Amino acid sequence: MSAEFERNLDAYADLALNIGLNLQPGQRLLIGTPFAPTPFEAAPLVRRVAAKAYTMGARLVQVIWDDEQLSLIRMQHAAEDTLDEVVEWQFQALTEAVQRGDARLIILGRNPDLFRGQEAQRIGRLQRAMVQRYAPIEELNPAFATNWLVIAVPTPGWARRVFPDLPLEEATERLWQAIFEVCRVNQPHPTQAWHEHLRQLAERSRYLNQRQYVALKYRAPGTDLTVGLPTGHIWQGGLGKNRAGVQFAANMPTDEVYTLPHRAQVDGVVRATRPFSYGGNLIEEARFTFAEGKVVDFTARRGVEALRNLFETDDGARYLGEAALTPHSAPVSQSGLVFYNILFDENAACHFALGDAYRDSLEGGVDMSKEQFLAAGGNVSNLHLDFMIGSNELDVDGVRRDGTLEPILRRGEWAFEV
Repeated sequence: MSAEFERNLDAYADLALNIGLNLQPGQRLLIGTPFAPTPFEAAPLVRRVAAKAYTMGARLVQVIWDDEQLSLIRMQHAAEDTLDEVVEWQFQALTEAVQRGDARLIILGRNPDLFRGQEAQRIGRLQRAMVQRYAPIEELNPAFATNWLVIAVPTPGWARRVFPDLPLEEATERLWQAIFEVCRVNQPHPTQAWHEHLRQLAERSRYLNQRQYVALKYRAPGTDLTVGLPTGHIWQGGLGKNRAGVQFAANMPTDEVYTLPHRAQVDGVVRATRPFSYGGNLIEEARFTFAEGKVVDFTARRGVEALRNLFETDDGARYLGEAALTPHSAPVSQSGLVFYNILFDENAACHFALGDAYRDSLEGGVDMSKEQFLAAGGNVSNLHLDFMIGSNELDVDGVRRDGTLEPILRRGEWAFEV
């Protein structure tokens, strides 16, 4: 590794701990989850993170590791009736981390085509078992009990997917360069750059919260959609806050401001503008039709069976839980790359999420029961799956209570100043 790469990797670890997690003295740190165990390729970064975490006062750093090929081997060879089983100790470790208020770091890197060619029914069965086992943990963490962060490192399968025409070593190097660029790692003063960026996202959120639109209207080729917003919805961007009052930035990169749609007030059609993955299956050129909040029809050039399986997760899987606005000029978009990784691709374009809504996106939502949250317009599901709908052809308007429209985005760019 070159000296420049070493410096960037150190800066990446610093940003993860200080800006992303905002790790506190005395906290424990769990790296990895059952859904996203840590790839072996992340070891050089993990070691740096661990060393820095201990110097910051961490009590203990634990890692859930994974070789994704073992997941593929299981999918290929395990008996059908065993796919409902999960690695229980991993879920127990996550449960204890949430209960203690540990910091949590998730490092992505899985090959988006890992399960290509595998039976959709088997993938769906495994995915549903994981989601169902996670549900009790989700109940423990409706208000961000912990400070957490999602980042990524290149792995062979992922690098090949993003740069299919390059030799593996060069593809991996190019992917590292892209990650450092869009995460502001290689800027002269990355910490200052992040503070300014987070300030701007907070200003965008503040403006939208002051407007309190009753709905959003989306128009673009293949998209004509109206998304109602519940009374008391809250726009957020950049920084969140856990129960202890610790601010943290949950994603690196992050270029979105987001809120929750009204569960029963989404009508029209929308076209996905980037591929997205579910359960190791890539979904491309998806289109959804909504009526009274619910997906009533869907198509895709690739991944229709994966969509069918995800909609079987539970009753909330066919409704939206998040509406996020991201300008076309965001660094991920301007990189010209499709990352085939939701952490990056969702920060290239406006997007929605099917499934669960964040409770803190609604006034009082954190303290509501499930029934109260649903009645207020929030959605509840064991699924939360983002899909991108933004481009430089997208216009978004906010609808005021008197029915007048105000421009929010024009041709994919912010239409208001802060």
